[in-house]
Amino acid sequence: MAESSSKRDRRFELLLGRLLRTGFLLSAAVVLLGGVLYLIQYRQRSPQYQIFRGEPADIRYARDVLRDAFRGHSRALIQLGLLLLIATPIARVAFSVVEFARERDWLYVATTLIVLAVLIFSLAGR
Repeated sequence: MAESSSKRDRRFELLLGRLLRTGFLLSAAVVLLGGVLYLIQYRQRSPQYQIFRGEPADIRYARDVLRDAFRGHSRALIQLGLLLLIATPIARVAFSVVEFARERDWLYVATTLIVLAVLIFSLAGR
């Protein structure tokens, strides 16, 4: 017997909810780990609020963030957590494309692909 539409929709909603919750919790854990390491590493320094310093050049690009995060650098871990937080809703949209394609709902596939393309373009654009 085929699975009813409402059961499929409910399962899809539960999977999306789990994806968003997992992405958020994972990003929060990575930011927390990086924050604790940062506080341990820089606990002796007093902040100089009168001088503005942007992000260091070594954590401006995703490949550099990943490299430094796996080396245990605290700032890169914080940045990685933020990247994971940004990637969570993008993963939700990508997951929706797959689900709509599985249901053969081509209008929603096309619409969701456009949304995904806009999201990726807005992040990759300079």
